[in-house]
Amino acid sequence: MMLEHIQAKTSHARRGKLKNAFRYSVDYVLTDFSNETPWVLSHNRFNLWSLRDRQHGGARGEGRGVEWFKKLLHERRFPFKRARLLLLTQPSFLCFHFNPVSFWIAEFDGTPRAFVAEVNSTFGQRHCYFCAHEDFRAIERGDTLVAQKLMHVSPFQQVAGCYRFNFGISEKRIDIRIIYENGDQGVLATLSGDRRVASNRSLLWAAVRRPLGAVRVLALIHWQAAILYLKRAPFLKKQPAPPTLMSESQPLGGAGK
Repeated sequence: MMLEHIQAKTSHARRGKLKNAFRYSVDYVLTDFSNETPWVLSHNRFNLWSLRDRQHGGARGEGRGVEWFKKLLHERRFPFKRARLLLLTQPSFLCFHFNPVSFWIAEFDGTPRAFVAEVNSTFGQRHCYFCAHEDFRAIERGDTLVAQKLMHVSPFQQVAGCYRFNFGISEKRIDIRIIYENGDQGVLATLSGDRRVASNRSLLWAAVRRPLGAVRVLALIHWQAAILYLKRAPFLKKQPAPPTLMSESQPLGGAGK
């Protein structure tokens, strides 16, 4: 069984004429959905912390969990029967769930071969980006995979431009970088932290040190939005949802589909 607690740092830095940057701590778990978990975290049941299939893998609130990821890999002829399938996500706290981005990961021989960035907006929308090399070789930290931005994530950014994904995962650490580019505008977002076995102690300490889990994350997002509004950043009202749930990345130099 594998369940790890990543006490991570995330940072966002806005590029362009109007600058803004912030950094804060956040709790992620990395799981292969085995049955055993610390008693303060449950799968598909209410608890202090929980992971629910309906929150991941498919349309928002209608997820099918890891079975969705298996189907996705099968459609792309990925040899998933040899792979370990993982989910990197912020668990729900009590009854509340909000996760700006989660990652489905397919790895074998100890290295990631494909991942899905499952992106959620505060507008209630979701879009997923499937990232892999054409031959499913190992995704190294220095590899850049590019996808066209299709969903309205921030009211202060247009639905245009592209994402550049750099995905680093080793035995001891996770380092993920996403660069959004739209001309001379954009955002650099990072997520990094050490991999440690999840325990009752670490999860209880997280609830004390960073109380309310996703509620706190959502509050921080709105706080930064208020700062940008006061700085007179251009505000874009909610845009239509993407026509499809999934899009594909390409290696650096290609265009997103």
